[in-house]
Amino acid sequence: MLNGIWLSFFIAAFAAALWQWLGAGDTEVFSRLVAALFDMARLSVDIIIVLIGTMTLWLGLLAIAEKAGLIDLLARVLNPLFRRLMPEVPSGHPALGHITMNFAANVLGLDNAATPIGLKAMHSLQTLNPSRDTASNAQILFLVLNASSLTLLPVTIFMYRAQQGAADPTAVFLPILLATTASSLTGLFSVALMQRLKVWEPVVLAYLVGGALALGALLAVLAGMSAQALAATSTLVGNLTLFGIVMLFLLVGWLRKVNVYDTFIDGAKEGFSFTVSLLPYLVAMLVAVGVLRASGVLDAILDAIRWLATSMALDTRFVDALPTALIKPLSGSGARAMMIETMNTHGVDSFPALLAATFQGSTETTFYVLAVYFGAVGIRRVRHGLGCALLADLAGMLAAIGVCYWFFA
Repeated sequence: MLNGIWLSFFIAAFAAALWQWLGAGDTEVFSRLVAALFDMARLSVDIIIVLIGTMTLWLGLLAIAEKAGLIDLLARVLNPLFRRLMPEVPSGHPALGHITMNFAANVLGLDNAATPIGLKAMHSLQTLNPSRDTASNAQILFLVLNASSLTLLPVTIFMYRAQQGAADPTAVFLPILLATTASSLTGLFSVALMQRLKVWEPVVLAYLVGGALALGALLAVLAGMSAQALAATSTLVGNLTLFGIVMLFLLVGWLRKVNVYDTFIDGAKEGFSFTVSLLPYLVAMLVAVGVLRASGVLDAILDAIRWLATSMALDTRFVDALPTALIKPLSGSGARAMMIETMNTHGVDSFPALLAATFQGSTETTFYVLAVYFGAVGIRRVRHGLGCALLADLAGMLAAIGVCYWFFA
């Protein structure tokens, strides 16, 4: 799928350039396309240079958290909930441990650990699946929640904003938190409706009500604030949470006799190699997005959406951020490229760039997650899995737009 998307960007750009040259007499259009190729390639290298340091730092700290047992602790906290949401999985089955570990890693933004653990969870659930090529209820719930962007701390979004020169890289922390909550709850309740899960059971309600009360208290505090105060609060909470988690990792590791320095170095080495491996993918998608915009195709699509929004008397400021939202379910690297391109075009602290960052942090690469997790165990019939996952994506996008107008408009 990604192959087709990437190739279609170049074909569309070339076709649009031919039309502008032959039909509109624009002799400079191909010069703009070639310039976009080299500009985006250079931008990719600039981004990787900054990401090497920040990703190395974060993966080193997460290695301390894993060795200190914090990931296992979070898994034990979540285990009672998932035993009830997946009644066909026997209590004590290894799949429950893998599932809770996967969500724990996702919540902390530990993507490189979440995926292999998630694949283990899917394999464990497959051992209980009576139909080898059809997704079970438990597998669908697991996939939909993974595809709803269960992230408490979107560190990579902060890093990209910092690399682009944002005044406050964590200003989108609260908007992303609220939007991803909407996405995750929509995914959970849509699956519960399809599978007739008893979400009103006391244990499930305790988790959901507890989370709802915490979120409601947060919204009550924010409701009376001005836009300037909201932005300042988001920045403060984001920075305080980020550094507080760093201190938690270090102090718990020290108290549990973990050699925090050596552990950090081991994790940091993985961060370095992982970041360098991203360069080819980043170059590929950034140059594709660059030529698409240089050819005028992307602007034409956005102009059509903007015209439609204007005809419906809607505020059109959200339109410039839509490329990130539209491509995210298909491609994470493509959406990342769209977000960075929006930051470069409109300014990293502009409303479109803030909304694009919120889109990126509150939605997931649904088709990729589906292909990897179900493909790993030979599932061909996904039943209601894809529909529920896309509904969660839509809820996250709509929530992101509403929250960003609330915070930043």
